[in-house]
Amino acid sequence: MKLRSREVVSGLEGLPRRALLKADGLTDADIERPFVAIANSYNNVVPGHLHLRELSESVAAGIRAAGGTPFEFNTIGICDGIAMGTRGMCFSLPSREVIANSLELMLEAHRFDAVVSIASCDKIVPGMLMALARVNIPAIMFTGGPMMPGEWRGKRLDVISAFEAVGAVKAGRLSKHEAREIEDRCCPGCGSCAGLFTANTMACLTEAFGMSLPGTGTSHAIDAKKRRLAKQSGKQVMELLRRGITPRKIMTRSAFENAIIVDLALGGSTNTVLHLLAIAHDAGIKLCLDVFDRLSHRTPHICDLRPSGEYFMLDLERAGGVPALMKRLGKLVRGSPLTVTGRRVRDNLKFTKFYESKIIRPLTKPYHSEGGIAILYGSLAPKSAVVKYAGVSPRMLHHRGPARVFDCEEDATKAILSKQIKQGDVIVIRYEGPKGGPGMREMLAPTAAVIGMGLGDSVALVTDGRFSGGTHGACIGHVAPEAAEGGPIAIVQDGDKILIDIKRRKLELVLPEAEIKARLERFKTPRPRIKKGYLALYSRIVSSAAEGAILK
Repeated sequence: MKLRSREVVSGLEGLPRRALLKADGLTDADIERPFVAIANSYNNVVPGHLHLRELSESVAAGIRAAGGTPFEFNTIGICDGIAMGTRGMCFSLPSREVIANSLELMLEAHRFDAVVSIASCDKIVPGMLMALARVNIPAIMFTGGPMMPGEWRGKRLDVISAFEAVGAVKAGRLSKHEAREIEDRCCPGCGSCAGLFTANTMACLTEAFGMSLPGTGTSHAIDAKKRRLAKQSGKQVMELLRRGITPRKIMTRSAFENAIIVDLALGGSTNTVLHLLAIAHDAGIKLCLDVFDRLSHRTPHICDLRPSGEYFMLDLERAGGVPALMKRLGKLVRGSPLTVTGRRVRDNLKFTKFYESKIIRPLTKPYHSEGGIAILYGSLAPKSAVVKYAGVSPRMLHHRGPARVFDCEEDATKAILSKQIKQGDVIVIRYEGPKGGPGMREMLAPTAAVIGMGLGDSVALVTDGRFSGGTHGACIGHVAPEAAEGGPIAIVQDGDKILIDIKRRKLELVLPEAEIKARLERFKTPRPRIKKGYLALYSRIVSSAAEGAILK
């Protein structure tokens, strides 16, 4: 494969550029080798990123051992958990595009020949994958790995335990002292939060569609296995460069379907719908929401991981991780897609073993016969809405109740914690979509409050915003069109009946069609909440959640 870096260093014209590289400490021999970027999202704000500098050193060692010259640069990373429930969460999803753009700029401006991207957490991994698809040079995505579970009184914990403790204290089910003990124990160190939340779901899906080496998605942050895989990733990207294997040869339609199938079998985060649509867009693949639902009808949910299940990422790792899951799925998985190993999926899976059958159930004994995500439509969501099917109590798969309407997350959370929400209610939170938020905040605080208050089996929540991967319960997000675009969710009034029928994929505002039409005709689009800065620009150019909230 032709080396792009030779544009920088070749010939007499390259002399001043070589001089600048020598100021970095490079020798003539270093300059003669392929230039391989290490795009790292290390910072000491996000627990999932604390250890990424060490992993970068291992990646660099692998690159050097295979004959390349590594260069490291950084990009931003926002911790959704720290931003959660504050105005800061408005900036989380928009950061995905900043991350993608920053990688594209660095890789293109410096004419790198190949790249290993290192990241953990929710928006950073998909943002990097979007850039890798755009730039299309040999690349491997290396994810930082899950956090170990915490422990308290013989019970394993994760960050969701802390969020749900807030509601439990308000409901009198937990003392403040006990909650403080949970606070001190639920997040014991570095890594992405210990359950199958968005960060770990995306790590698993990245491996499933072939952009990470097998075993990367579930190997834990503190495990020496993670360092070995980092070194192997550095070596392997040089092999991809030698063979001319680029991301778009890996990110095919079949590869995306494998990622969706794994997502459905795991019961992963609903945020992956947004991210897979966006990555596919940059990879030049046409992907729509109907694909998720079509595959969901024939893909069983066979892993029961936190937040809705009892198992943690550590259990999935010990059961064989993503390769074991894919092998269990058998013919549901497409065997032909190429992967960063240089081999096809079917070849990677030949020697995969199962270690814990109770973690990854046989197809004949699933937790649910359908996949973990469902796409809903109806008079309240003409373009679509998304729900984590696997996280919904059987009692709430069909629900009809009165709307309790709020125009922001904070007001809804206050109402829940002050016991204003009653059994049977449908909480509606609007003006939290990509344009209306702006930024489409995750809303773990109200959903965790519902669970903590003991209302998880009797109260539903519907929003044009989105939910954390840690959310479970009858929580329906991504309602499109959103309120800021004049979607029907904007004209819901307190007391209106809402029908949720997840098995039939329905989300209905139970009003006569003429009444809905009359209300929509009277509706006036509110002025944007934000008038300046990045969010103001974002709100003007972001697309619907139904299209992945990409920028147009």
